[in-house]
Amino acid sequence: MDLVYRPERYPFLTEDLPGVGGEIRAEREDFQVEEVPAYLPKGEGEHLYLFLEKEGLTTREVVEFLRDAVGVPEKEIGVAGLKDKHARTRQWFSIPRKYEDALCLLENLQGVRLLEASLHPHKLRTGHLKGNRFRVLIRRPKGGLPEAEAVLRRLAEKGVPNYYGPQRFGLGGLNPVRGYRLVKEGKGRGSPWLKRFLIGSLQSLLFNDWVALRLERGLFDRVIPGDWAKKHATGGEFLVEDPGEAERALRLEISATGPLFGKKYPEAQGEARTMEDEVLARYGLKREEFRARRGARRPIRVPLSEWQVEEGPEGLWLSFFLPKGSYATSLLREVMKKEVDAPSGEEGE
Repeated sequence: MDLVYRPERYPFLTEDLPGVGGEIRAEREDFQVEEVPAYLPKGEGEHLYLFLEKEGLTTREVVEFLRDAVGVPEKEIGVAGLKDKHARTRQWFSIPRKYEDALCLLENLQGVRLLEASLHPHKLRTGHLKGNRFRVLIRRPKGGLPEAEAVLRRLAEKGVPNYYGPQRFGLGGLNPVRGYRLVKEGKGRGSPWLKRFLIGSLQSLLFNDWVALRLERGLFDRVIPGDWAKKHATGGEFLVEDPGEAERALRLEISATGPLFGKKYPEAQGEARTMEDEVLARYGLKREEFRARRGARRPIRVPLSEWQVEEGPEGLWLSFFLPKGSYATSLLREVMKKEVDAPSGEEGE
């Protein structure tokens, strides 16, 4: 029973297409991420929205600066998502308007630049984003533009495998092991937040195993009766009962969803449920052991849009948009045909 996250055990969707190899993140500017908000600030209200560009800092470090240097209580600071440290990233933060005069202190935070500021009636909440635009440089590739385009074309047609990235699993990929102990023994060291995070890492490992199982059985771009499917256009979920829904899946209108086991989530039925049970059985786990977490479902794949490849003197530049909750590493490993990104301790979704 191996609970350590090992990305090499997860199959590629584009196994038959050559990768370009190469390296990413040689320089921070090689990996650029821009948050696409769910809405823009209205220009009036009691919350100040800040669009910040940062390099060499986690989202958490910016929040801590706003708390300690600017004096904003942490519970009043809003962010939509976490962004990586080893990148050039742009994202929105919100603080109460009354702290506006102290914003000049941001000049003391090296690696941060204020791009825009505006007012809004409400605090920015986690998940209030459409997704992220990425621009990534692959240095010293062995393959070129035709190989990269072939992979991206396939991913645009079939969807990007929605594997959780290595950031989710901690240094050495060991967080699922700690999460397993918490699930089995119900106790352990650490704050409630840390315990939730560790159990979440185990949930993520089980989900990745489920994605791999569906890929191996030819069910990546299919739905079967008993699946819970997600509508990509609206986000709605429904139980698949009509075999004819398979046609919509082939058109990437809907996708099967896998379980993040917990006390309250829509449960699959029939053959779809049997595959989920198969993943649990590998580790001697049961659904009811995850009652400490709420539970949810996550789509097996995400649509790829706005993709482009350019050749330059530095290497290959890839540009693309991915919906919130997905990882650029899942796309990059398909293009490069190698494992990318050492865990950095922040989710960078």
